[in-house]
Amino acid sequence: MKFVDEVKIKVKGGNGGSGMCSFRREKYVPKGGPDGGDGGDGGSVYLVADSELNTLVDFRFVRFYGAENGTKGQPRNCTGAKGKDLDLPVPIGTRIINVETDEVIGDLKQAGERVLVAKGGFHGLGNTRFKSSINRAPRQTSHGSEGDFRELKLELNVLADVGLLGLPNAGKSTFIRSVSSAKPKVADYPFTTLIPNLGVVAPLPYKSFVIADIPGVIEGAAEGAGLGVRFLKHLSRTRLLLHLVDLNPFDESDPLQNIKTIANELKKYSVEYEKPLVDKEVWLVFNKCDLLEKDEMEIIIKEILEDLDWQGPHYVISGMDGTGTKQLCFDILENIEAENESAEESGQVDGELYTENKE
Repeated sequence: MKFVDEVKIKVKGGNGGSGMCSFRREKYVPKGGPDGGDGGDGGSVYLVADSELNTLVDFRFVRFYGAENGTKGQPRNCTGAKGKDLDLPVPIGTRIINVETDEVIGDLKQAGERVLVAKGGFHGLGNTRFKSSINRAPRQTSHGSEGDFRELKLELNVLADVGLLGLPNAGKSTFIRSVSSAKPKVADYPFTTLIPNLGVVAPLPYKSFVIADIPGVIEGAAEGAGLGVRFLKHLSRTRLLLHLVDLNPFDESDPLQNIKTIANELKKYSVEYEKPLVDKEVWLVFNKCDLLEKDEMEIIIKEILEDLDWQGPHYVISGMDGTGTKQLCFDILENIEAENESAEESGQVDGELYTENKE
């Protein structure tokens, strides 16, 4: 199935049904008075988070969705039927944006969450409503109002605890294959990964976290180069970023300069309704250590850390043979658990990402 993470659709709530103009007419009741009923309310359109979906591809083929209209009022003070609501299932992690105002209407983070995106119209009033002491036989009714109409932009951001960041061919896909059951494509050319991949890592029984592998970021990504904006947005919900650095780039580029290139793109990329990527915690992970002699590798890493004045954690691994990956995964799990405990103590429990399997 094609992975689609951004679409535009139009939605409309159902129109309210008009009120009925009717008078009671029965044998021996020649002037029974008004008995026209109200119309029915129009149906509303909702977006519902569905855990079974992982792409917005269905919205590529149908772009307009409308709820059912309310029906007209009936004689004998019978109200018209209400229009049925329309529930549109979308993947968890979908953000809903009003195209006209650029306002974020909703952010679906948990299965079953439901957001109203187009309210149905209000029903019209029947002539019974206009009866009064001076107007015994009103012929006045009102029409139902129209339902809301909106053009929406749906953005799917994958939900993960950890995001992998790096230039093309830094070894991100190899790493995620090494530590999880995910099997993204791996090859010796740039941009092997074209869509985000998720992998579940379980360093300990019953405890796991999710890693997101996104396509490689290149210089100018924050301005859209190489579809960089669409790739970077998938890191916006992660708690921790792992910056994978190729110690032996195939193009013989400078690893230090490669790190600065990615860091610069993080600074430039920002979305007003998300925490800036540059403010997220970043760990440096030096990959492909198996391709260099130990002494040469240590010299390169030392020079990089000194030049960057790096104060955060750093690791040396090989995604190919698994060197150093177990310790890295244990430390990530500890970091997430500590963050969860801190959130619980402060009363800001989110709980949307961390998974604890107790089956």
